[in-house]
Amino acid sequence: MSDITLYVGNLPWETTPEELEQIFSEYGEVTAVRVIMDTERGRSKGFGFVEMPQKAAAEARENINGARLRGRNLVVSAAKPNPRKRA
Repeated sequence: MSDITLYVGNLPWETTPEELEQIFSEYGEVTAVRVIMDTERGRSKGFGFVEMPQKAAAEARENINGARLRGRNLVVSAAKPNPRKRA
């Protein structure tokens, strides 16, 4: 079974990759985490990506989508392929 990449949006600005990994690891193994950073401001842009095995990703998406993190409702969905990356 291959890993699924989840998009995680509406993150609080101060969210770290470690925090995101901790949240998602409750539902299974997390193989990669990226919080997209605004280098000018030195903070999160408010979204990131989490890679997990397919079954764990489905469970995490179901349970975390809409959950509140420091006053913000998280948005979790399957990530769309990056059109700039070619296989």
